[in-house]
Amino acid sequence: MKEENLVIVESPAKAKTIEKFLGNEYLVKSSFGHIRDLDKKNLGIEINNNYKPNYIISPDKKKIVEELKKLAKDARMIWLATDEDREGEAIAWHLYHVLSLTSEKTRRIVFHEITKDAILNAIKNHRFIDTNLVNAQQARRVLDRLVGFELSPLLWKKIKPALSAGRVQSVAVKLLAEREREINSFKTSSNFKVIATFTKPGQDDKIIKFQAELEKRLADMEISRTFLEKMKGAEFKVSDITRKPTKKSPLPPFTTSTLQQEASRRLGFSVAQTMAVAQRLYEAGKISYMRTDSVNLSDSARSATAKVISELFGKKYLHTRNYKTKTKGAQEAHEAIRPTNSDLQTIQGNVSDRKLYELIWKRTIASQMTDAELEKTTIRISNSKSPDIFIATGEVLKFEGFLRLYKESPEDDSEEESGNLLPPVGKNDKLFPEKIEASEKYTAHPPRYTEASLVKKLEEMGIGRPSTYAPTISTIQNRQYVIKEDRAGDVRKCKILTLSQNTIHESVKEENYGFEKAKLFPTDIGLIVNDFLEQHFDSIINYNFTATVEEEFDLIAEGRVDWTTMIDKFYRPFHKKVDETSKTGEKIKGERLLGIDPESGKPVYAKIGRYGPIVQIGDIRDQENKPKFASLLKGQSLEKISLEEALKLFRLPRIIGIYENSEITVGTGRYGPYIKHFNKYYSLKKGVDDPLKITLERAIELIEDKRKDIKNKIIKSFSDSPDLLILNGKYGPYISLDKKNYKIPKSKNPNELTLDECKQIISVSERKTKKKK
Repeated sequence: MKEENLVIVESPAKAKTIEKFLGNEYLVKSSFGHIRDLDKKNLGIEINNNYKPNYIISPDKKKIVEELKKLAKDARMIWLATDEDREGEAIAWHLYHVLSLTSEKTRRIVFHEITKDAILNAIKNHRFIDTNLVNAQQARRVLDRLVGFELSPLLWKKIKPALSAGRVQSVAVKLLAEREREINSFKTSSNFKVIATFTKPGQDDKIIKFQAELEKRLADMEISRTFLEKMKGAEFKVSDITRKPTKKSPLPPFTTSTLQQEASRRLGFSVAQTMAVAQRLYEAGKISYMRTDSVNLSDSARSATAKVISELFGKKYLHTRNYKTKTKGAQEAHEAIRPTNSDLQTIQGNVSDRKLYELIWKRTIASQMTDAELEKTTIRISNSKSPDIFIATGEVLKFEGFLRLYKESPEDDSEEESGNLLPPVGKNDKLFPEKIEASEKYTAHPPRYTEASLVKKLEEMGIGRPSTYAPTISTIQNRQYVIKEDRAGDVRKCKILTLSQNTIHESVKEENYGFEKAKLFPTDIGLIVNDFLEQHFDSIINYNFTATVEEEFDLIAEGRVDWTTMIDKFYRPFHKKVDETSKTGEKIKGERLLGIDPESGKPVYAKIGRYGPIVQIGDIRDQENKPKFASLLKGQSLEKISLEEALKLFRLPRIIGIYENSEITVGTGRYGPYIKHFNKYYSLKKGVDDPLKITLERAIELIEDKRKDIKNKIIKSFSDSPDLLILNGKYGPYISLDKKNYKIPKSKNPNELTLDECKQIISVSERKTKKKK
């Protein structure tokens, strides 16, 4: 097999796609990602040996490495075809060393898309491994290991076990913590928005009707009432009309971050989901490389896009453009994310793949289309009783341009620009007020971050890079420093004054506010860890420092800075600070004195306990009377809980009644609020049931619903073996025994299985599991 070419990529899907384009003389194999990493048992870095990394082959990769070594030995030429970014370069470098390759028979090839032309072109223009890119990746890996390895034990000592810190993840938590406190300290105020509904006789005796808004907001209800009194009997006329032609240009093609943001807003994808789907599309050869901060399109891509626009919409819709990357610290500026074949409007595959591909296709095509042409009309309306002006604005789309194909979604918590059509009116036309309404409007606190808006903020600040956004956001959620969830809003009353037929009517309207959908909330432990790091390690979670580190990685990638020098400059003062902090101060519990319990006269505290946030009555130092503890409920936080709310928690667990001659108890534990009946536990519904308010009737309803679910779930049971059940699951019928589940072969009918057949299926499954281990 000496004449064989061995091509090594990092994923099986990529290998499968590349295999289609290369002849029989090429064998394509996958390394399944990184084959080695820093030693996890120890620090994995020899600090006193110029920060030399100690890499070990991952146990699950040993078999793959053996196979690749054998194939490499027999091959005439080895082509390292891992991804084109720093991570891909590092994988190629590790393969080169672990497989004991030589420069004579090793080639490094990179391509921005997995197409036949791109791969054949890469083979023609092969190069060797770029050690500068490898060093930039090593620097990031080593720096992050040093920070995590030294800060995490400090957090265990000072706060609680199993915590961790990271250079980028801690900065992301800091952003969320600052926003949360900004929201908590926000003072809501209200003012009055005044909208008039005007009429005017039109052609054919038709009445023209439209609305206009007073150009200023009024401070309060009394000022609003005074204004409406003044408007009684006022005459209104059109004082000015301006029509201004405007243009709207398409946004550039997607980068990693803009794709994550738009997929979140438009498709409801999480950042991690977007990257997983984009990876599949790239490896299947459908889109170009999905980790990029470039908005550039290649000449061939622009040419192919122009052809599609001309064929689908005509030449008047074509406007080719070159976009320039403006992102702070942009790196690896190859090309934007685009389809590899512009003719392909949709693809085969699952719903997520199709939706994301179509979004990428539309955005790419639209970026090369003409501007949309609009006419913005502003009508100013004066009155005879005051100098105040009412304004009506509207837009008319004169030429749709790129909007024919793609309309950008509005950003979080923003409203789309109004496209109201205004009626034909002329200057000095007399208008008749049908009604003038002053309605109370409340100011809104700054919006909480979504995954998409957090990515946007990190990118704007130069923190992280395309490859780091998704793992950073996943990490802070996995560590439970941040939770992503919906939160129910509240209802408030808004006052309304309406002037109609020279009479002012007063009314009240209820409005829902404060509803949060898929927002990121820092947890109590996240806030405490952030406060500790800010107090002792402000230089590490400083925004400018974190962005500067990214710039230094870029300089290493360009060969302008030595990576070990950069690490040393950071590590020496950092390590000294860790030592100093470790020797000083007590444990940090985020403790807050809420007040005094009126019954016992003892202090009440809110703080972090072993399993999360708790409230406590009494003092731990009191040897005679041990303190009482209660867990916080969902939605409560250490920073906001009041004494009254804390004392209510000590009513739990509470007995709410008797059912079937047994008490029903309501309580709260590590996994949230529950009902206990006959020593069985039933979870309360999130956002629906309050353990402090739940009634006996509602508790019985939850118990019966659960019983019904269990009954419907059971397909078959056996009197000789009551613990063995055949159940209906999410993915079909299965056998359950001793809290273990066993798949039923498709050839078997679950309803006809005997006890012996079930035991036989369990026995075969156990043997297979042992063999795999």
